[in-house]
Amino acid sequence: MEYIVKTADERGHVQENVHIANSAEELRQRFAQSGHYVYWVKPKGLAGKAGAGKRVKLEPFLIFNQQFLTLIRAGLPILSSVELLAKRQKAATLRAQLEDVAVRVRTGQSLSAAFESQGGFPVIYTTSLLAGERSGNLEEVLTRYLAFQRISLTFRKKLIASLFYPVLLIFMVTGLFIFLISFVVPRFAALYDQIGTKLPGITVFMLAMGKDFQSYLPYLLVAFAAIAFGLFRWIRTDRGANQIDTLRIKTPIFGSIWVKYQVALFSRTLSTLLSGGLPLVPSLETAARSIGSRRLSQAVTQSVGSVREGKGLATSLNNTKIFPELSIEMIEVGEATGALPGMLNSVAEFFEEDVQTALTAALSLIEPAILIVMGGVVVTILIALYLPIFSLGAAGAMQH
Repeated sequence: MEYIVKTADERGHVQENVHIANSAEELRQRFAQSGHYVYWVKPKGLAGKAGAGKRVKLEPFLIFNQQFLTLIRAGLPILSSVELLAKRQKAATLRAQLEDVAVRVRTGQSLSAAFESQGGFPVIYTTSLLAGERSGNLEEVLTRYLAFQRISLTFRKKLIASLFYPVLLIFMVTGLFIFLISFVVPRFAALYDQIGTKLPGITVFMLAMGKDFQSYLPYLLVAFAAIAFGLFRWIRTDRGANQIDTLRIKTPIFGSIWVKYQVALFSRTLSTLLSGGLPLVPSLETAARSIGSRRLSQAVTQSVGSVREGKGLATSLNNTKIFPELSIEMIEVGEATGALPGMLNSVAEFFEEDVQTALTAALSLIEPAILIVMGGVVVTILIALYLPIFSLGAAGAMQH
């Protein structure tokens, strides 16, 4: 089968070429052994297929896997199970992908290779299927994968729920600020033009800002859209993604939270793969591609070479200088006791709890800060607008 492979050599030269192999994993190992960094491997010729290459939505995919596991346990053949679930699938993209998987399995392709050829399923899923096929225990592997995704999904929902209120607060306060500048301030400008009185400096500044804001608003919107589009395109490049991830890691407070979250994801992914019977090196390569941080992903990929040379996982990860010391110590204990998958699960649980605690503490400080800063801005605007009215009232009282 033909695959498009994007790699970088030791000098950092990036290449994108077409190669023939039995599976994407075979190509990844081939290039990794020759010292290349593999960005991605995609089956060639996916563009013309409905749903091909599109990332599958997690929740309907989990429902499919739960139903798939139930049918297999009931004794239904794999091909019949996939065909049945494809017909009942409401999501058009997932239905098209499952139909193509069924066609490939019917022609003799393995289940893992058929799912991998779609280009939109998680790497850990296709690798887990491969491990289940090799060990002959697909049911157990699917059970572990479902447990892993349920925990990950629950944790992700908790994080999103924690971030919802601060984000909503920022949007509401920003909307109020724009309303005051674009609607309220021009009304006061018209009023003071009719009165013709001398205005305080802060009021003059605020009225000029409101006038300029109205005049330049279309240009500001166009500039904002252009910057957002350029930034979106830039972060999709390798250089942009690496720099954004570096900036994210170096951000005070939240950088540490991001690293711990990624370490938790890596640990749980690696534990799931090792528990499924996959060897350490392929498990590490898959775990590296499953995490969102570019720097951590590259660090894990670098550690693969050391593990191949016979060094321990803890030593190899420690040499990357990016993993937290506590995670290294726990992994070292897991290696020494022969209970690495269980210890990796403990690492994941510890850092997930630590992330949630740290995020809650950080947000509890940020929310009042947002209110104080934006409240101060709104009060300043209102004082600037009403100060001439107060001055006129005071002058009138003195005359009487």
